[in-house]
Amino acid sequence: MPADITWTDAKDSKHKVTREFRIQRKNMRDITGALWLPQAAVVGKTLICCGHGASGNRYQAPISHLAERFVDAGLPVLSLDGPVHGLRKVGDGGRGAFFPEYQRETSLLDMTNEWACAVELIKAETGIGNLAYFGLSMGSLFGVPFIASRADVTVAALGLMGVQPDFPHGEALLEDAARIQCPILFLMQLEDELFNRQGCLDVFDAFASKDKRLHANPGLHPEVPAEEIDFTFNFMLAHINGTQAKKIVNIISD
Repeated sequence: MPADITWTDAKDSKHKVTREFRIQRKNMRDITGALWLPQAAVVGKTLICCGHGASGNRYQAPISHLAERFVDAGLPVLSLDGPVHGLRKVGDGGRGAFFPEYQRETSLLDMTNEWACAVELIKAETGIGNLAYFGLSMGSLFGVPFIASRADVTVAALGLMGVQPDFPHGEALLEDAARIQCPILFLMQLEDELFNRQGCLDVFDAFASKDKRLHANPGLHPEVPAEEIDFTFNFMLAHINGTQAKKIVNIISD
């Protein structure tokens, strides 16, 4: 499908320079988001793709924070607005508008195709290489099928989502999770008011990745500890750079 991309200079929630964009496609909704670029060339570099939660937009915390750190490490960062969020806001631009949208039969497929369109256009313009993915909550709901659709995602940090009877697309998400083999960090909150513990564990168990980590913390859905974001950055960067630790320590004495 032919698409045109328009760029606008902007600043993110931390007042760092970004390039916002709007992708227009005939008879389809626009795709909007932001791209952070380091000063050095990014040809062949891993592109960090970021998906936000249902109450936010392309700059929702901790995306701008992570973008700054990845850019300082020489890596480009791409963040898309959700389907009814940010620069393509519908209704309240948050959960109230998201839930009806998510119930559509093609909701996951549509967002997967939008990620693919944005990535390919940016690849053509910048020459970036493989992908990495970060996204919590809604960012995981859309991230799981996107990652499952590609062979070039080398590491992902996901979480704050699960499958349960009262939430659409559960079977599809588990099937997609079972197709994902890249290293995974999965975060969950033990008192999450939106996704129950078993539903989160069902998604984690479904991942086919041989390297998958589960970090569970006390607190409600949005109360992820700051140190987990630090760990997320280090986990992703180590896998991108190929410096991840592989030491196993036997702590059980005979």
